[in-house]
Amino acid sequence: MTQTSIPADEVRFFSGSSNKPLAKSIAGALDIPLDDTHISRFSNDNLYIQLGDTVRYRRVYIVQSLSQPVNDHLVELLMMLDIARGAAASEIHAIIPYYSFGRSDKKDAARISITARLVADLLVTSGATHVMSMMFHSPQVHGFFSVPTDPLSARPVFQQYLNERDLTDHIVVAPDMGSAKSAARFAKSLDLPIAAGNKERVSDTKVVISGLVGNQVQGHKRALIYDDEIATGGSIAELSRVLINEGVEDITVICTHGVFTRGGQERLAEITQISEIITTDTVHIPPESRHKKLTVLPVGSIFSDAIRHNFHHESINDLFVFGDDDG
Repeated sequence: MTQTSIPADEVRFFSGSSNKPLAKSIAGALDIPLDDTHISRFSNDNLYIQLGDTVRYRRVYIVQSLSQPVNDHLVELLMMLDIARGAAASEIHAIIPYYSFGRSDKKDAARISITARLVADLLVTSGATHVMSMMFHSPQVHGFFSVPTDPLSARPVFQQYLNERDLTDHIVVAPDMGSAKSAARFAKSLDLPIAAGNKERVSDTKVVISGLVGNQVQGHKRALIYDDEIATGGSIAELSRVLINEGVEDITVICTHGVFTRGGQERLAEITQISEIITTDTVHIPPESRHKKLTVLPVGSIFSDAIRHNFHHESINDLFVFGDDDG
């Protein structure tokens, strides 16, 4: 990929309050300034937002992860998109590193909302002309958006990090069949075998994994558990129990989105056989909140590459979750 620059006077780059460090990283890699966003609240708790520079006839990029508090960050993003549209921006790009509503991607109970689709409609209605995210929870979420949407992959940063170590006797394991295809792409990139857990979800915090599907884990002493996101850590803890019972002695946990709610990070760190938890900075985790087992890999360069190539009307297929080499 070439590193063609973006004329700074043609774009405006803003960040909501959810992940300013990542927004700064992306803007810095593009060599363009991160413009100010003024966010405050009225006495009745309503949000007040003002973009800090003119956007008229510029290409506007707004970075906002839908992390906790999710609903506040969503409303911030919707307001910023609406502001840019009303101020005559020529293009409005919603850069959403973590799209948390992607987990609500189907109707699996009576009288519920397919919220991933609803929020996609709200983003477009508010003014987004293009959406960029990383690792949707499922492939169908991509189809919920009625504007061009780029689902990027963190696999390149994971590969680069893991290529520096000896992966002899490792096996990649997905927590369930739903994530097995993504895990299989990851395993293929590392030339490793793949297995998946046979998981049944009992509640938001409780799962049961009755066994493993695919390659036999027995004979492998080390496992790489690969998932798109970790919240409470319940699935990963249960899968780790199964792997340990199968004779696995060392486990590395890898996920794109490290949400780590309700003590999820600590729950996994307490498992002796888990030697490292690897995630990215799509969700901001303050340094003081990171366990010593946690490694956070930056993905700003992936977003900046995608933005640069979109700006110059160049292909970004090799940055997609689904590329030509995925089979």
